[in-house]
Amino acid sequence: MYPLLLIRYGELSLKGRNRRVFEDKLLTNIRVALRDIDHGAITKTFGRIYLETKDNWGELAERLQTVFGIVSVSPVLKTELDIENIKAGAFKAMEEAEGKTFKVETRRPNKSFPLKSPEVSSALGGHLLRNIPNLTVDVHRPELVLNVEIRQEGAFLYSKVIPCQGGLPAGSSGKGLLLLSGGIDSPVAGFLSMKRGVDIEGVHFHSYPFTSERSKEKVVELGKRLSHYNAGGKMKLWVVYFTEIQKELQKGSFPSLNITLMRRFMLRIAAKLAERENAFALITGDSLGQVASQTMESIHTINAVTSMPVYRPLIGLDKQEIIDLAVKMETYETSILPYEDCCTVFVPQNPATRPSIEQVLRAEEELRVDDLVEEALAKTELLYLNS
Repeated sequence: MYPLLLIRYGELSLKGRNRRVFEDKLLTNIRVALRDIDHGAITKTFGRIYLETKDNWGELAERLQTVFGIVSVSPVLKTELDIENIKAGAFKAMEEAEGKTFKVETRRPNKSFPLKSPEVSSALGGHLLRNIPNLTVDVHRPELVLNVEIRQEGAFLYSKVIPCQGGLPAGSSGKGLLLLSGGIDSPVAGFLSMKRGVDIEGVHFHSYPFTSERSKEKVVELGKRLSHYNAGGKMKLWVVYFTEIQKELQKGSFPSLNITLMRRFMLRIAAKLAERENAFALITGDSLGQVASQTMESIHTINAVTSMPVYRPLIGLDKQEIIDLAVKMETYETSILPYEDCCTVFVPQNPATRPSIEQVLRAEEELRVDDLVEEALAKTELLYLNS
């Protein structure tokens, strides 16, 4: 019934001279997202994109809901530019819609069309009232809104608006490395970064046999889910061999600092990987005050090992807000599977909550920091994940 999908994008239209770069990136991401679904031509006009459907607009709309940069989509009927054809299209658009009150909103970018916007709305409203039983007009709080756009290429009519992710096209803001654990928080941090246009690669720290292969598989599943939203529908996942570092930390004289020391090792390794991959930032799932390693003092001390920017999209969110986002992006059920990672297995009984840089530097004098970092990098495994 609906031969077209109208694809709307929001803040991209405010990008000035760079607008075309963002629009082209969005078009590329749309084509990748729909690569295995039959569809027709994709046409860009000022401020919107039209996608020709093959009687499968619902399947296409569902897939487009994973594409960052799209604000909403609508199944659209297109008619010729005469009022009788537009009336027929209005009837088709409304006859199966659910609701008893409606109004018509008309926009007329094509000023050569003989009827003005209020005249078109009046003509269509009267036609619908005469031909669809139990339908009444309510201009203030209608259950249904029939939108009509009169353009040079035809009249476009729609009554459904399906919300999408919004944000910026994935990959339009550069590349970042996400420290991806098996928990709830870090996948959500990756999701929110991608919403701002970041192309994500994941880095996971695996401490086999202290952590099981099932814990690694869990992270792979989380990465595959994230790849749905990533640029190109794919994602690299670096799996770092972290066992020797954990062994050395357990031998140290400062057990209360082990979480802080561990996180410092993670940032060192991730920063080196980021430099290799031409990434410009690290991304973590830290939420201020949530655990011992996420106090302000801990974050300050952990950050001191790198000059690379470390983004923390969850820093101001509470746990329930993070869980709600995890449920929305369908990672929550995987994240709560009972397979622990190195961040949970090696938590000391009394972790330091206000570690200073001076304290950790004294503790690191016992460790072969540079050698341990290079050994871990040498044993790092690269996985390619696809949505």
